[in-house]
Amino acid sequence: MPKFFSQNIDRAGRIVRAILGGLLVVGGVAACFWNLWAGVGLIGGGAFVLFEAFRGWCVMRACGIKTRI
Repeated sequence: MPKFFSQNIDRAGRIVRAILGGLLVVGGVAACFWNLWAGVGLIGGGAFVLFEAFRGWCVMRACGIKTRI
């Protein structure tokens, strides 16, 4: 599976994913006061997007789906 997890996004894509991931985590923390499960979901999604940003890997591109960034 090493080829599946190889880097497949450029610097611009990593920056966009890092910003989006950070926003999702912050929104998830704020949403925890309203609904715990929504907050946990947003934090989990944000953590995955941050993983993609730091790894330089996009799950959709690894599956063959073309993305803009």
